[in-house]
Amino acid sequence: MRGYVVEHLGDPAAVLVADETGFLKKGIRSVGVQRQCSGTAGRTENCQIGTFLCYASGKGRALIDRELYLPMSWTEDRQRCRDAAIPDEVAFGTKPQQARAMLERAVAAGVPFAWFTADEAYGQSPGLRGWLQEQDISYVMATRCDDQVAFGLFTTTRVDALIAKLPARSWTRLSCGDGALGPRRYDWARLPIRDTFPNERRGWVLARRSISDPTDIAYYVCFGPRGTRLRELVRVAGSRWAVEESFQTAKNEVGLDQCQVRRYDAWYAHITLAMTAAAFLVATRATEADKEPEKGGGGGGGDPAPETLIPLSSNEIRRLFTKLVLTGRTAADHVLHWSNWRRHRQAQAKASHYRKRLKTSESHDPP
Repeated sequence: MRGYVVEHLGDPAAVLVADETGFLKKGIRSVGVQRQCSGTAGRTENCQIGTFLCYASGKGRALIDRELYLPMSWTEDRQRCRDAAIPDEVAFGTKPQQARAMLERAVAAGVPFAWFTADEAYGQSPGLRGWLQEQDISYVMATRCDDQVAFGLFTTTRVDALIAKLPARSWTRLSCGDGALGPRRYDWARLPIRDTFPNERRGWVLARRSISDPTDIAYYVCFGPRGTRLRELVRVAGSRWAVEESFQTAKNEVGLDQCQVRRYDAWYAHITLAMTAAAFLVATRATEADKEPEKGGGGGGGDPAPETLIPLSSNEIRRLFTKLVLTGRTAADHVLHWSNWRRHRQAQAKASHYRKRLKTSESHDPP
């Protein structure tokens, strides 16, 4: 499945993204379940947690690896593990350790990528950061405001204290990618930090400040080739949202979170199958995007012109696949006509949102 994604989405400039998602559960027998913090629910819930690796390139994004997080309440009770078919050699591992294991598999498989990114749960891990530097893997990872970094000859300083000393001219307004409502524009600044990096490598603290609320600042620790431009660090930081979109696609379209299983092997079987189905949708979308300029309206009289349609989404591809391949009870012209109508209306809504977002953003631009 990983090779299939690389075949269709592969790009040497791609970004690997690590993140976890929760699967709400009842009872205590489903493998790995316990009351734990779930970002999906936004609170502590009885759930399973899966750690995932996402591949994001200019052609699309898809999940390519997965690990089930097993809390100590499971790994320290070997009989409970055996009842859930967890092999005896499987021990407790933190989420950053699971991310490292998935990265090792990606590197061993020759997956083409240039950067790694993750949220502060991973950026706060000195072990993961040190290993990435040893492997010469460039990264941009979120971190907390009180994280300490090397600065000066023999001192460490909080990242928020470093950024607070920057003059106003150090901030640059850039977009870190297009969102559902338009370009995601923020003010960005960076500062080099001292550390024992290999030759031709450099470290930075990167800050992202909200345009509408200057007190809302997010921080990142970065490692990469000397001479890396601010715009490239911003691009990588913005790529982290690819994993959230991949979770949404996999859950909404192919039932990633609909596994009614209790065993360890059954969880991996369901999750891998769902990831493969989601990868098929994304790969089909990428293939169709390459063909799009060559297509006509596709639905006969009254259809909008191709340039007024948004690209096919994973949701629309699943809908077309169901209507045209699985059921086949509706005339193809009718199905394609309504598909084009939806895509035309979505293009109009997207353009309206973008104009509104840009107008709001420009109202906050400095004079």
